[in-house]
Amino acid sequence: MDPDPGTVTESSCRPHGTPPASDIADVPLHEQVLWREWDTFVEPRPDTGFMQSSWWVDFRSTCGFGNFGIVLRNGGEIIGGAVALRFLHQTGCCFYYIQDGPVLASDPSLAEPVFGAVLAAIEERRKSEQCVVSHVRMEPRWKVLPDFVKGFRGIRPCADFFLEARDTRCVDLRLSECELLAQMKPKGRYNIGVARRHGVSVMEDTSAQGLADFQEIYEETCERQGIAPKPPDYFETLESLFSPIGKGSLFFAEYRGVRIATALVIRFGPRATYFYGGSRDIHREVMAPYLLHFEIMRKAKGLGHEWYDLWGIAPDDEPDHPWRNLTVFKSKFGGVEEHLVPTMDFVFDEAAYEKYAKTERIARSGLGES
Repeated sequence: MDPDPGTVTESSCRPHGTPPASDIADVPLHEQVLWREWDTFVEPRPDTGFMQSSWWVDFRSTCGFGNFGIVLRNGGEIIGGAVALRFLHQTGCCFYYIQDGPVLASDPSLAEPVFGAVLAAIEERRKSEQCVVSHVRMEPRWKVLPDFVKGFRGIRPCADFFLEARDTRCVDLRLSECELLAQMKPKGRYNIGVARRHGVSVMEDTSAQGLADFQEIYEETCERQGIAPKPPDYFETLESLFSPIGKGSLFFAEYRGVRIATALVIRFGPRATYFYGGSRDIHREVMAPYLLHFEIMRKAKGLGHEWYDLWGIAPDDEPDHPWRNLTVFKSKFGGVEEHLVPTMDFVFDEAAYEKYAKTERIARSGLGES
């Protein structure tokens, strides 16, 4: 682990010249004026997500990631940029990781110069490092790769530990409740009715008991699926950051006084996102997860969110993908599939990158993941 205090680079949107960097006091990013301004810029945009927010970067700093920001302005207004994480993956070597970004200008004529300015700022940062930077990894929320993005390597899903889902399913919450039900698959609507007839109830609970119940159900699900779970302090820290600012919650489906399904939901801008969750292998006949997600949709709709993002689904061309059953479950809620451009790596140092790739392949095999 090699976290460092957050820094922000500011620049006007000019393709030439390297913007100066300025250190920010070592206090939580979401409490800093410039970072709050950045949050205000990114939150309403559909082409980015909560992983470009200051509170998410605060959370990742507890997991060993340093960070720096790049803010691009035109006429005093922010028009683009990126929050980049920094991780020391082996002695003397680090990489940069831009999740849900970079964020380009809404004006198409400025998109290319903004992207060029982001790369220039990253290069300047790399030159000031005391260690070798193997690569920069980007996971923009783009559906089509712009022609001006060149020299990056597309990374297949689940290639290593530092990857997020690039295929997802989103349900349009702008529909009326009747329309929301009508666009679901018949089995989805039917199972929601089954859960209601059995008296399944849905509630929110971010208390210490709620966190404990979530962890227990989540770990039981991970064991059943043969994957390594996140430790309790991961979710304790995450909840401690998103709950006070209203960016997420824990939901439970309960049957006969027993919590049998759960979901951790992040709320950011136009989307509410199902981030983690699970269910017990009991009372499956009452279809509790279906009502759980429908009630989450109703809550998100009431809060003004436009989409419910069911997060990761299996790629269409991988019928044996470990997420296939989960993908079938999520399809019952209707909505549309969203396929984002692949995770992209720009390699700075081939030898360091090969060591990174080898180390992460070994780490993933040790977790029993594909």
